[in-house]
Amino acid sequence: MAARVRPRDLGIAAVLAVVQLVGGHFAARNLGVELSPLGYGLLVVGPALVAVRRPYPVPVLVGAIAAAASFVLLGYGYGPIFLSLVVAFLNAGVNGSRARSYPLVPLGYALTVWPVPTLMHVKSASWWQAVGLASWLAVLVGIAEGVRQRRAVVQARQERAVAARRQEQERRRSQASAERLAIARELHDVLGHSLSLINVQAAVALELLPRKPEQAATALVAIRDASRDALGEVHTLLKSIRAADGAPTGPVPSVTDLDVLVHHARAAGVDVDTAVTGAVRKLPSLVDGAAARIVREALTNVVRHAPGARAAVTVGYSPTGLSIRVDNGPSPG
Repeated sequence: MAARVRPRDLGIAAVLAVVQLVGGHFAARNLGVELSPLGYGLLVVGPALVAVRRPYPVPVLVGAIAAAASFVLLGYGYGPIFLSLVVAFLNAGVNGSRARSYPLVPLGYALTVWPVPTLMHVKSASWWQAVGLASWLAVLVGIAEGVRQRRAVVQARQERAVAARRQEQERRRSQASAERLAIARELHDVLGHSLSLINVQAAVALELLPRKPEQAATALVAIRDASRDALGEVHTLLKSIRAADGAPTGPVPSVTDLDVLVHHARAAGVDVDTAVTGAVRKLPSLVDGAAARIVREALTNVVRHAPGARAAVTVGYSPTGLSIRVDNGPSPG
């Protein structure tokens, strides 16, 4: 695929061509030299190569050196022809390979300044001009290296910024995943207990309705209470999710409210005794909520697997922790 030339590069090449043609003409006249068509052609070669310097930095530099060296060695003297050579070198030094572009600097100096022009007995620079040109070449190398280093620093900053954005996106995805998992656990804790009780009581109601409708009514009342409480807890959970600080906006189950925790199990026909040992104290919210869920889940298992059994819940406070014990007897059936 052919390299695409930018309009801006064509404009720069055109300006260089005009400057080198006009400047080279008058510089040769001042030296008493008449430019031939070949000389004018060499003045145009450099600018033409500059137009494609971006995709071919090192080959353009080689061509510019060849054009300038030919111009000088043919006896046309010095002049603006070096402008395209400077542009070609800066482009190669910044965008090309150091190993390929930097060694061309002394080569170009040798072909255009010293010693080749002297050995070929063509008009060459004086010693102080040679020293000055060498100094300017060193300055050009420093400029190219400075631009290259600056570009590397900017690129490194951009890469770090991209990496930081990716890390932030990954952190947000992880946070969202953790929040979804927390919501799923909360919904399971809120609904699992109530739905299990509703399922058990619905089965009891269906069993008793044809024979003992009054006992079936008790089971239906338990279903109503469990569903009402479950809806209330779901509403509380949703409000806490919508809240800016994520704090609960309504009452949450607490292990200090044992009568509330065992209410559904008692309504389901389980005779539950409660006991508290040790000095009751305020617990951290996470510990309190987890303890309440443990009690409710244990009683749900009693209702599910040993309906009508007698159960005992004991909560023990100690200076270093909290203990929960749930025991149940066999099902009467």
